[in-house]
Amino acid sequence: MPGLPLADRHETILPPVTDEVREAFRAALTLDRGARKIAVGELVAEHPTYLEGWAELSTLAGEPIEAYAYARVGYHRGLDALRGNGWGGSGLVRWSVASNRPFLTCLVRLRESARAIGETAEVTRIDAFLRDLDPDWDDAYLPV
Repeated sequence: MPGLPLADRHETILPPVTDEVREAFRAALTLDRGARKIAVGELVAEHPTYLEGWAELSTLAGEPIEAYAYARVGYHRGLDALRGNGWGGSGLVRWSVASNRPFLTCLVRLRESARAIGETAEVTRIDAFLRDLDPDWDDAYLPV
């Protein structure tokens, strides 16, 4: 909530993924672009709450609207995960916590794909949301 002192804002920390999912993702990243997209897609189909997979699919998309769709799914899955871990629609979700980074990455990918398709109002909302979630937010955390 804007205006609340940081000490009064609840911080949400998402749980890390399992070693099995992390290793499958790492293996997929070693493949060429086409095979990587297939492997990550299969991983996400098997683990649809895997946010880092949705973010990666967004970067592997062939068209801006496809990137937007992947990023939006990751963003909404991330909101579900945040709510399931005590986030009530406001509060901190910091980049400094490694397990929060996949959600924030999906949010940045959504912002960039929204920019690519001309959704300027959404870009503005996401910019504000990033800074509300993490007052120390720096776009250099995740180069586009």
